[in-house]
Amino acid sequence: MNSTPEKPSYAELRVAYTHQTLTEADLADTPLAQFERWFAEASALPEPNAMSLATVNAHGQPSVRHVLLKQADERGFVFYTNYESNKGQDIAANPHVAIVFPWFAMFRQVLVRGRAEKVSRAESLEYFNQRPYGSRIGAAASAQSQVLHSRDELDARWKEIESNYPVDVPLPDYWGGYVVIPEYVEFWAGRESRLHDRLRYVFVGNGEVSMSNASQWKVERLSP
Repeated sequence: MNSTPEKPSYAELRVAYTHQTLTEADLADTPLAQFERWFAEASALPEPNAMSLATVNAHGQPSVRHVLLKQADERGFVFYTNYESNKGQDIAANPHVAIVFPWFAMFRQVLVRGRAEKVSRAESLEYFNQRPYGSRIGAAASAQSQVLHSRDELDARWKEIESNYPVDVPLPDYWGGYVVIPEYVEFWAGRESRLHDRLRYVFVGNGEVSMSNASQWKVERLSP
């Protein structure tokens, strides 16, 4: 006899956040250096470069999904995708985005708000050619976010590209990278009784953003 599963008690779920602190004295001089420090400490987690990316389309409707960070440098945070996907269309209509690195096992998060811009074609090509052969076929075969009539349609497209390009798959015109140029970068550390530490770098400079230029950023503490 099949038994009815017990209804989850969402409101009763509790995790005690302990052994975490984040003070102003702990912070590196720049958001890039602080991110690199925390990322190194998160490197043992499964896919520490997974980040939630939030976008808003031309009608003001939000969407969020996970993508993978492929570069963090003085410009910001770089990821790659299909430019014709839902996220690509959202960014074309509204380049303002937010990203979150959810390192739950460490009771840490990094939250970023900024503007997404395409990286150069040359940079996209350099990364594309580093990808495994199958991943390059996948990027070319998928009309990401478009409706498929069946899985067979996608598999047939894969076989066609594999047959046409048995060694090197060319970079599709519709595929490439974005860099998220930050306005602020917040470092969140969970603490007991939900009195978390929240410290953020806010861009106060002029001209081009550099995550490695301390003079462009001020640090603010936020109430939890």
